[in-house]
Amino acid sequence: MVLRFDARDVSGFKLLFSLAIMYGLMSFVVHSVIYTKFIKPLGIDAPLDRFSEARAVEHVRVLSHDIGNRQEGRPGLREAAEYIKAQLERMKERAGSNIRIEIEENVVSGSFAMLFLGHGISFDYRNLTNILMRISSIDSKHSDPSVLVNAHFDTTLGSPGAADCGSCVASLLEIARIIIDSGWVPPRPIILLFNGAEESFLLGANGFMRTHKWRDSIGAFINVEATGTGGLDVVCQSGPGSWPSYVYAQSAVYPMANSAAQDIFPVIPGDTDYRMFSQDYGSIPGLDIIFLFGGYHYHASSDTVDRLLPGSMQARGDNLYSMVKAFAESSKLKNDHERESLGDAHDYNDEQAVFFDYLTWFMIFYSRRIALMLHSIPIAIFLIMPFLLRMMNYGLYCCFVTLYDFVKGMILHATGIMLAIIFPVIFSILRLLFSSYGMNWFANPYLAFLMFTPISLIGLLIPRTVFRVLPLSQDVSILKTSKEALSDEARFWGAFGFYALLTLAYLLAGFTGGFLTFFASASMLLAWISFYLSINFCGHQSVRSTVFYVIPLIPCLTHSVYFGGALVQFFIEKIGMMGSLPPPYGFYIPDIAIAATVGIATGWSLGPLISICGNWLARSSILQFLLHLGVIAWALSSQFFPYSTDAPKRVILQHSFLTADANQIVDSSYDVAVVDSNSILFLLKHAPEVAKELHIGPEFSFETANMSSQRTFMAIFPVPFLLSRSLKFPAKIDSILKQYTHFPYLHTNNLPMLSRDGSRRVYLELSLGSLEEVWVAILNITGPLSNWSFADNKLSSPETAEGGPPSYICRLTGASHENWTFWLEASNSEDLRVDVAVLDQILVDETKKLKALFPAWADVVAYSSYLSTYIF
Repeated sequence: MVLRFDARDVSGFKLLFSLAIMYGLMSFVVHSVIYTKFIKPLGIDAPLDRFSEARAVEHVRVLSHDIGNRQEGRPGLREAAEYIKAQLERMKERAGSNIRIEIEENVVSGSFAMLFLGHGISFDYRNLTNILMRISSIDSKHSDPSVLVNAHFDTTLGSPGAADCGSCVASLLEIARIIIDSGWVPPRPIILLFNGAEESFLLGANGFMRTHKWRDSIGAFINVEATGTGGLDVVCQSGPGSWPSYVYAQSAVYPMANSAAQDIFPVIPGDTDYRMFSQDYGSIPGLDIIFLFGGYHYHASSDTVDRLLPGSMQARGDNLYSMVKAFAESSKLKNDHERESLGDAHDYNDEQAVFFDYLTWFMIFYSRRIALMLHSIPIAIFLIMPFLLRMMNYGLYCCFVTLYDFVKGMILHATGIMLAIIFPVIFSILRLLFSSYGMNWFANPYLAFLMFTPISLIGLLIPRTVFRVLPLSQDVSILKTSKEALSDEARFWGAFGFYALLTLAYLLAGFTGGFLTFFASASMLLAWISFYLSINFCGHQSVRSTVFYVIPLIPCLTHSVYFGGALVQFFIEKIGMMGSLPPPYGFYIPDIAIAATVGIATGWSLGPLISICGNWLARSSILQFLLHLGVIAWALSSQFFPYSTDAPKRVILQHSFLTADANQIVDSSYDVAVVDSNSILFLLKHAPEVAKELHIGPEFSFETANMSSQRTFMAIFPVPFLLSRSLKFPAKIDSILKQYTHFPYLHTNNLPMLSRDGSRRVYLELSLGSLEEVWVAILNITGPLSNWSFADNKLSSPETAEGGPPSYICRLTGASHENWTFWLEASNSEDLRVDVAVLDQILVDETKKLKALFPAWADVVAYSSYLSTYIF
């Protein structure tokens, strides 16, 4: 077949390749910004009044490598607390006489209930350790409003926690050192909270907010977190009110914040200590600042010091020190009593502001009051424009007809945007119909862009291809203008109206991400003026005039690539731990989600161009080329394995022991689960040594396998709701009997108490036996439960798993050498059933051997779970 191109085809391809080069350069710049490649880390010999990434990294190395094992129940957590305290004591020794340093080791206990990821959970905790440092002037008072900076030093199961959150702790230690060594005397006290129990569902912050004497003095806080090994350190939450984000905008050296993140963050499964400070136990103004990228290693064994992205901690440290100084020097810093007395009259009660950074170079900030006016301008321009263009010469009727054509242009542009999302989704489904596994792009994110961007662009161009000339309602003979010119005008103003309408919709819905569409509509106005002026000397049907349209859009398009590219990369890195949904649809969900996200990013980044550039790009030859490009990328992607050591597959290996009493093991099994769409069969197919160890033959299938129930994984509640088709394999009992002599056991420690109304109270005692490294003990209570001794005698919301009866969940966290005593109250004489799951981090030799057989591209979280059931 011979392809024949006319002159317009050639011009179209020239424009397409020019745009590809332009977007390639934008992507290069954006990638450098996202991964902080433009920031030069300071060395170990940096000036003492400067934050040094090299000095901070040495703390990370000690915490994650030399100490390690900083999980609740393991000795490394205590060693980390002692290391932090020792570092603070050394700083105190060299502090000047005009500064007061107070260091505390604060042991917290408590009980409360909360809704986490939509699940009601109660918590009872004891003997958890926080380390605090308060830096103030020599004449300060304890009631003076203070600035709190929080970071946690514990880590999750199986992870060294270099980034999450050794990097956070190291940043705080370096900040403390700068304050003391620089001689700066804070005008308001600075409190550094080194929190020992965040991964155990925010318990350390809860203990501080419920019990500590300094809690009421806090006027602002900064919570430092990590969901990856570095990159952008983004303000994901701020409030209440706009003051915290305003301080950030004024002080950040490398601003990395946009208010749209606060619209997105609530839908992401997870939470941070920000919740305890700003929502659940106080309305303290504050910021939640999080490392977003390098998420492949989040909560993984690969979260090591060598994985930290260079420049990330330097940017965080410079920002953090500047923010601490800004908050401490702000006249709006008020303690709890002062905030209450000011009430609604104070800025704390302002609605959320609109703000965004431009490639971390600078930041734009404006209040919601200004946004109400500013974001209404584009839609007003859209509605007024037909009258400005036609009223003077053609009358009112022509104005309304022109507006009607503009609305048609808006509908066509909206259709293109929707097709830009729908086409990649359809493409991803078709691809999976011919593939035995999905997520080929996971370890190589560029594949997602190669596969889905061309197909998304086809969707954008389809309306322009179908309607080469817009079906106009205006009378061409009266206006004495060509149909092509009127069509381009209607398409442009239709696209402009689309972004103007979205801007207004964002505003009315109460979201703060409307700056994205406002920026697009404002840039399109400048581009239209440039295009209109260029027509006079380039002509309407000229590629040169199109270039004049593109140039003013470059700043906006670059920001769209920045925001859209960061969003796609973030989701790709995190989707490997988002859970495995049941078949048949669960297999398709990750690919559909990424295809849709790439489609949204493509529509966002290319949409403003299409109204004018589509005149050259909407050619059948170009659409065929894009389709071929997508198919080639499809074929190429099939040659790539989804996982690598840099992008591992998440695997849960639970060695389950079913106990009958304190000395007897009834059954033992390996329960294996994965947390993405490629099932355990995929894992076993590509891990033959594991399959051999588990005695799995070639005929193995889900139909012949033993399935694990959600209750089996109760020790990691609520994670079981993210798992499907988990498998159970037999395991030996002998080894654990050599490891331990006593196992968890629940029994009554007093006679039950009966009430006149028929209710009864059962007094219970839970012994954790001789287990050595207990992470948590879970109680799952079903039956006529009406009250209990946990959470201030308030029941949490009931849970239902796999169609079973409603149950109440309580997590017990803390020192395992003491027994837990509590009572349960039943409303009648029916039985109360208590299922107990205790997670121990000690593995028997057989489990260690099995874990070691998994391939390097699999990150395995392995632990032992002791399960037992009791009826009272």
